[in-house]
Amino acid sequence: MINADSAQVYRDLHVLSARPSEDEMRGVPHLLFGAWDGAEPCSAVDWADAAKREIAALHERGAVPILVGGTGLYLRTLLDGIAPVPDIDPAVREQVRALDTEQARAALEREDAEAAARLAPADTSRTMRALEVVRSTGHPLAWWQQRTTGGIGDAVSLRPLILLPEREWLYQRCDRRFEVMMENGAVDEVAELIARRLDPALPVMRAIGVPEIAAMLKGELSREEAIAAGRQATRRYAKRQYTWFRRQPPGDWPRLESYNDSVRENLASLFQF
Repeated sequence: MINADSAQVYRDLHVLSARPSEDEMRGVPHLLFGAWDGAEPCSAVDWADAAKREIAALHERGAVPILVGGTGLYLRTLLDGIAPVPDIDPAVREQVRALDTEQARAALEREDAEAAARLAPADTSRTMRALEVVRSTGHPLAWWQQRTTGGIGDAVSLRPLILLPEREWLYQRCDRRFEVMMENGAVDEVAELIARRLDPALPVMRAIGVPEIAAMLKGELSREEAIAAGRQATRRYAKRQYTWFRRQPPGDWPRLESYNDSVRENLASLFQF
């Protein structure tokens, strides 16, 4: 089992990422779970390089790697490769980051209309990234993305399955999930992260639940307010994941849109060669 979840890669986020326990692993090797210290950001490229090594080692042993997780960028980078975008000119980055959301959006519409049409107006981070790329390299982001390298999708046999459970059921699980985490160690987990005085911009410090619980520990939110904020952040993330996995993967990847006994049967079918 190889982890493909961007939160479960961090050893600091055992509770908040719902990383499998020893009992849940049932003696099955689980790879790339808790493999990164929170002080070291794990990019999609970092994860894909590690996953390639693990997959190759498993293939050499005649084993079948099973990738599990919901980080679409990780999976896309592994299968399709990464666009070879050069480092952004620091002066360009500083100039772009000085723009507000409306200014950045207007500039992108002028300089890379294709990216502007693809990105939501409120998606500030991706808007600024696209603007940085076109200004720094002279080519739009799509031009670079057509030149991706390093993917293994064409070199392996894939048996994908996308789980898309009923939304109301999913959101109810999200709500209960965060409260259970609060009751089972999430607060201590965040307290330990705060004690390390890590850069607030690190992915581990921005993971769902960390800012909300940190605000509670600082007295900025009550416990009830922290739970409400964590629930909302979890639902929003689940919604984004749901949309991504419905629309972005290839159309011939099977999508299972109910969560019942058929899940076991569908998973078993993946190993019937």
